[in-house]
Amino acid sequence: MTRPPHRASGAPGNTSGSAACDPAADVFARRPITGIDVVDAHAHLGPYSRFFTPDPGAEAMIRVMDRCGVRQAILSATLAIELDARAGNDETATAIARHPDRLAGYLTVNPFQDPEEEIARFADHPGMVGVKLHPDLHEYPITGPRYAPVWELAERTGRPVLTHTWTGSAFDDPGMVAEVAERHPTARILLGHCGALPHGYARVIELAGRHPNLYPEICGSYFTGPWLTRMVAELGAHRVVYGSDFPFIDLRHSIGRVIFADLDPLERAAVLGGTIRSLLTPTASQPNEVPL
Repeated sequence: MTRPPHRASGAPGNTSGSAACDPAADVFARRPITGIDVVDAHAHLGPYSRFFTPDPGAEAMIRVMDRCGVRQAILSATLAIELDARAGNDETATAIARHPDRLAGYLTVNPFQDPEEEIARFADHPGMVGVKLHPDLHEYPITGPRYAPVWELAERTGRPVLTHTWTGSAFDDPGMVAEVAERHPTARILLGHCGALPHGYARVIELAGRHPNLYPEICGSYFTGPWLTRMVAELGAHRVVYGSDFPFIDLRHSIGRVIFADLDPLERAAVLGGTIRSLLTPTASQPNEVPL
């Protein structure tokens, strides 16, 4: 895919960095990225029951972030996602309390494990800047009523909701997320993995084009730089969010696809951090939102 001649522009206030930054030069010199406020909007914490993840603790993750030049990561505990939402959310809260300048958290909501109580416990927590959903693992459709407290929180506070998506899933196909976006037009929703599968990326772009409150988040094993270039060209960099799925997926691969994509410096800076920063900035209509 080549860059189209007419590109959707990014919102002026949603970018960071400057044309003087050269992250590719940093990579080739084997030094951390400098001059760009890099925020990883999709990270995890702790061991996972389905496969081995080396060094999944907060301290080890921060060491990798330091080597790569990632300033901050927003994470959710794998324990919360799969087995025990309460214990896992406590694990997330502990990690961000120990490293408040480097880590922020997603409140993970399991629709079968007291979602109202978990939201109440963390609704005012300054470090829990968003909500994480994984309908596939929980085997409950994102369109279902058990998620109603999540959308109420999102619309009331402006906190973004990061949901796992998988093209063709009975629980979180991107089209189902678009249904939620239409029902809740002021909820800002991150499409985790952009549907995950390459044959669905074009549809994700189309859905996000129709629903301005949908934000494609680009982590995943199949996503590529050319797809990122097309996504930015059609939606604008202010609509696309960098995430890595770290430590599941090597952070270096995830950030490299952004650094070497055919983007201009301001677009690259927006994807790497500016877009998610803008979603964490209070607005007049949503004054209770907590900035990262």
